[in-house]
Amino acid sequence: MTAPVRFPRFFVTSPAPCPYLPGRSERKVFTELKGPHADSLNDALGRIGFRRSQTVAYRPSCLDCNACVSVRVVASEFAPSGTQKRILKRNADLVATVCRPWSTSEQFELLQKYLAVRHPEGGMTAMDEVDFADMVEHTPVTSYVIEYREPSRDGVTPGRLVGACLTDRHCDGLSMIYSFYDPYHEARAGLGTYIILDHIDRAQEMGLPYIYLGYWVEGSPRMQYKVRFRPMERLVRSGWERFTAEEQDRLIAAVVKNPAGRGAADKGGRKDGVPSIAN
Repeated sequence: MTAPVRFPRFFVTSPAPCPYLPGRSERKVFTELKGPHADSLNDALGRIGFRRSQTVAYRPSCLDCNACVSVRVVASEFAPSGTQKRILKRNADLVATVCRPWSTSEQFELLQKYLAVRHPEGGMTAMDEVDFADMVEHTPVTSYVIEYREPSRDGVTPGRLVGACLTDRHCDGLSMIYSFYDPYHEARAGLGTYIILDHIDRAQEMGLPYIYLGYWVEGSPRMQYKVRFRPMERLVRSGWERFTAEEQDRLIAAVVKNPAGRGAADKGGRKDGVPSIAN
């Protein structure tokens, strides 16, 4: 009689153009998340740099590049900067609701608006409503969608949806799988930052130490917003290592000096967190 398989099987994709750094190629190692122990497997893989996309956990495994670095915010020690405090105040009236991972047409319409401005040439622009439903609903782990709405006029009817985030619950934190928001709402500048700040606050209330933000790529302008949250840790060969205050100061100063990447249209293949592994 064949013994049951105790460890997941891992596979490697074929090389494909890198969506973050022009002229480079990427390769990913991945495994399937399934069965009664999917949550614990997702937790374990998350601690060594894997991300989830539907029923798959993946991480970069490039032959000649290690630019993609897993990062997480130390939520238990986080203190907002002056700019982040202003963003919190500006959006303090938003109503956040934790919803089961079930897609809606309203969410999909907001995603389309977001992609049209932030990632007009990315692969996700070709998604239809069925693809979006697959992204949200095909989860074998503890997940939910957090919706951010403006206050309703009558206090009964749900207000206007201005942001949402697909989030996984880990034993040591929250993993932000994919967030999107209204890119046209000038009165609510900083919605993307606000969604991260709200997740940090939720982690603190839940007693969870970390917020997993996916991959940070130094040299990729659209990734630099992540360094604004401190303290931050990155995954290196020896384990999780905290950015020094001096290094994070330098990285933040570079973003302030050259802000073109913040909110700029993405001409790469996709946004971090939702890969195509069928390469």
